[in-house]
Amino acid sequence: MLNQIIVVGRLTRDVNVFKSDNGTKVATIPLAVPRSFKNSEGTYDTDFIDCVAFDNVASNTAEYCNKGDIVGVKGRVQSKVVEEDNKKSTVVEIIAEKVTFLSSNKSTKLEAE
Repeated sequence: MLNQIIVVGRLTRDVNVFKSDNGTKVATIPLAVPRSFKNSEGTYDTDFIDCVAFDNVASNTAEYCNKGDIVGVKGRVQSKVVEEDNKKSTVVEIIAEKVTFLSSNKSTKLEAE
């Protein structure tokens, strides 16, 4: 079995880094990924995908990337059940193993691993 995904998209907001309860750095990387085909109205739809990075990948992405930058994310898909207000829902996110900075103002084509 293989669980691997690569997406390239634009950051919809600045990367948010926080420390988890066990001290691990965690970053949320919100991406807007345009589809490669037009819908029935003749426009391109966009998917909004949440990615999560840990430790050095989280720190480096937050340091070098800002809202609007284009990044490539290689990782795996993870789903989890979240309960909020007595309602259960499934959340699907990408766990980023590698982030490539494609259009950062501070640097170009750097990678965080």
